[in-house]
Amino acid sequence: MKTSLLEGKKPAKFDKDITGNLLLETASADDVRQQALIIGVRNEAGDIYRLIGATKHNSFMNAVEELFDLELVDELEQTDEPVEGCDAIFSAPAD
Repeated sequence: MKTSLLEGKKPAKFDKDITGNLLLETASADDVRQQALIIGVRNEAGDIYRLIGATKHNSFMNAVEELFDLELVDELEQTDEPVEGCDAIFSAPAD
C-alpha cells in the first residue's frame, strides 16, 4: 500500500499509530490517487491530511481493520459511494 501526507495539512496526533501499524510505502499524492481503493484520514481540524492507497480489495480491508483496531471511525461505513475521492475516511471518534 502507498501513502502520502497532503501538503499544507497538519497530521493528526494519532498519525504515528497509523504508520506504526500499517506497512506503507511513501509516494506522491498523485501516485496514491492512482490506486484502486483510497482511504483518507482526517486530522483534528476535520481536514483529510493522509491518503492511503491499496491496489487490492484484500489489502484495503486489512488496512480498514487495522484502523478500526486503533479505535478510529470510518465515516463512510454505511455507504458505498466515494466521498472526496475516498472509499473510506477515518478519524478519531467524537468526544
